[in-house]
Amino acid sequence: MDVPGRKYVATKLHTLRTLTAAGVVRPTRPDRILGAVRALLSFGATPAAGYAVSALRTPDTPAIIDDQGELSFAQIHRRTNALARALAGAGIAQGDRVALMARNGRGWVEPVIACSKLGADVVFLNTAFSGPQLEDVCAREDVKAVVHDAEFTAVLDAAAGGRLRLIAHHEPGDELAADTLEQRMDGGDGSDLPAPSTPGKAIILTSGTTGTPKGASRAQPRSLDPAAALLDVIPLRARERTLIAAPLFHAWGFAHFTLGMALSSTLVLRRRFDPEATVELVERHGCTALVVVPVMLQRILELPEEAQRRHGLSRLRAVAVSGSPLPGALSDRWMATFGENLYNLYGSTEVAWATIATPRDLKEAPGTAGRPPYGTIVRLFDEGGRPVTEPGVVGRIFVGNELAFEGYTGGGGKDAIDGLLSSGDVGHFDAAGRLHVDGRDDDMIVSGGENVFPAEVEDLLHGHPAIAEAAVFGVADERFGQRLRAVVVLRDGETLDEDAVKAYVKRNLAGYKAPRDVVFVDELPRTATGKVLKRDLRDAVDATG
Repeated sequence: MDVPGRKYVATKLHTLRTLTAAGVVRPTRPDRILGAVRALLSFGATPAAGYAVSALRTPDTPAIIDDQGELSFAQIHRRTNALARALAGAGIAQGDRVALMARNGRGWVEPVIACSKLGADVVFLNTAFSGPQLEDVCAREDVKAVVHDAEFTAVLDAAAGGRLRLIAHHEPGDELAADTLEQRMDGGDGSDLPAPSTPGKAIILTSGTTGTPKGASRAQPRSLDPAAALLDVIPLRARERTLIAAPLFHAWGFAHFTLGMALSSTLVLRRRFDPEATVELVERHGCTALVVVPVMLQRILELPEEAQRRHGLSRLRAVAVSGSPLPGALSDRWMATFGENLYNLYGSTEVAWATIATPRDLKEAPGTAGRPPYGTIVRLFDEGGRPVTEPGVVGRIFVGNELAFEGYTGGGGKDAIDGLLSSGDVGHFDAAGRLHVDGRDDDMIVSGGENVFPAEVEDLLHGHPAIAEAAVFGVADERFGQRLRAVVVLRDGETLDEDAVKAYVKRNLAGYKAPRDVVFVDELPRTATGKVLKRDLRDAVDATG
């Protein structure tokens, strides 16, 4: 057998072993097996197939538990069949694009499944986007319909133009400018639909923190191999309950929606994140997995000790975190409080995932991004495109796997070397082969002739007992070219002055890495996924002098 053939067989065996261990592959009635195979062959590894299969295998199991109650897999399957027919009746066809601007809940999940059944693409809109950003996206992506929560009606009125509008979620008493999903589904035909000839695509948008958001087009996976790669590292199990607190419109939330589909997981969803409500829901519903972004961990750890004890998290087997850098001090605090259940995934909208750090990795090397999972390649290259292999030497991070994006929908893509895509970051491997991300490839500043990555200083400041949050960036300096400025949020009841912050950095890092300016603020501006909006922060600090 040739090498590609052996690799293919090895990958399929790995997938089979992993899915069996996770409980995805198990003895099932022959008629249900036949129905599941038929759905997978017709729709592929898509949301349409995932929920159709679960409706056959475990029809009465809750698929979603959200603010409105429970829906079983059988209910979701019938409702999304009816919704798909309603969308088709309104003119949505295979290949058309439907924009979705909804918070976590059935109002997000059901349109995704319905569009999958039609072969329509879904453009995931960030719930924090402004009107001009939304208008640009809807025009560039040639959006034919917009499904949105009622709260976003005003911001979408100009952006959506004369497109079909449907309301995903509304509160009692809201004035509705369009039909609701429930109205379109109510009494509709819930029978199965024929599969589209081509699966729809998921178009996940970049954060838009440096301009107009870009659309990253990603085809549906060709197989369950990518899901098996994650399940081989993160101990998620079939037919258990997962609370996804991370936004579903973000690549990290969407990845766990996809994993939950493969695992027939019950997804516990809440429209807005609240730290105490989150831990209470984990306990009440017996969740074994929690999906978050780093700032959510911090907010949970800020709860009073009494609240933490009252809502035990002992059943949690996996707390999966991604979306922004995870400071080593934060992972240490989490595991000291709630046990060694933390898994940190590093990736991007464009490359999907690159590496995963296990609890052991995070204990041995706090702040690490971990190692590549099965089927993923991560390599470092210098500015000249030459491989960087020595431990500790910084290089540009390039990634290859089955889920890399197909390019930006408006044209263009990421730099590529040997078939691997740039993540946009720089980093280094340690002696144990774990990746450490040093920052964005354009974040490095040169101060007095010395190279400094702000992320290293930020990670250190997060470890100070009086500091809750910190952001560091470069500003122009007549003498040194650039200098570091630190913006710090103190913990409640703590006091600290500028000199103490500078001294703390000098005691732990080289002197030239100490910030020359320290500014104290009440909070840092963040995106919905927890990334600090440094441009906004810089402008705000400059405006206040």
